Amino acid sequence: MAPSARPYRGVFPVVPTIFTETGDLDLAGQTRCVDFMIDAGSDGLCILANFSEQFVLTDAERELLMETILGHVAGRVPVIVTTTHFSTAACAARSRRAQELGAAMVMVMPPYHGATIRVPEAGIVSFFQRVSDAIDIPIMIQDAPVSGTTLSAELLARMAREIANVAYFKVEVPQAAAKLRRLIELGGDAIEGPWDGEEAITLLADLDAGATGAMTGGGYPDGIRQIIDPFLAGDREAAVAAYGRWLPLINHENRQCGLATAKILMKEGGIIACDAVRHPLADPQPASRAGLLDAARRLDPLVLRWAR
Repeated sequence: MAPSARPYRGVFPVVPTIFTETGDLDLAGQTRCVDFMIDAGSDGLCILANFSEQFVLTDAERELLMETILGHVAGRVPVIVTTTHFSTAACAARSRRAQELGAAMVMVMPPYHGATIRVPEAGIVSFFQRVSDAIDIPIMIQDAPVSGTTLSAELLARMAREIANVAYFKVEVPQAAAKLRRLIELGGDAIEGPWDGEEAITLLADLDAGATGAMTGGGYPDGIRQIIDPFLAGDREAAVAAYGRWLPLINHENRQCGLATAKILMKEGGIIACDAVRHPLADPQPASRAGLLDAARRLDPLVLRWAR
């Protein structure tokens, strides 16, 4: 069991999936990545998310990564496993398996496929109810534009009140802070974890709105802790100052290098041997990579020193 008690709070960054130069899984690099992220102050971790390139993994690779990472973490921090699938049965089975392997929570998007296949509201409620019925750990609903599904604050609050394990919400839509405020207002105590996403680009506004957790990129949990820790301790001025220091790097991740960011920083710091994303994804342009590293070096994050 994970040592942290519910409600889960703080910084739960996404773990990148580490590949070799030939595109195979690099499990040794993967475990070093996880060790660094824990040493850098992560309150917990999230695996197999979109920023983990989950959409380029086979089912067998997903299983291997779950077994490897959850076994290696061994309860040091709680781990959230992304189990999104269009099929209710498949999502429920993934979620049960994650629980069996020691996951503290699962993160799930509403069912969607391609640009046009969506499920109406009644089907979304039924989907989350059936997934909840299959497990005993909390569900985080990922409310993100990539699903192409509008989830109103009213719908999210209703599911929190009516579905036993729906308790956490990662909100990363435009005007996220306003939506978080509305969700908290409507859901009350049923909203166990209103969380920020989008690599912390809206973190300060979301904290002001009542967010208690942040799911960010995995390259600099120590930097995000400098923002969220003082805020949750009641020192907003220190949080604002820290946010100002780290914002150029946050912005570069969110707008320039995307899901390659953590791996670029980890390779530069000697944690992993290869920072490539998996085809057909393309690596960032060299100038973007250089700009990212310039922004990072100005802050001296642990990722550039941990393996030295």
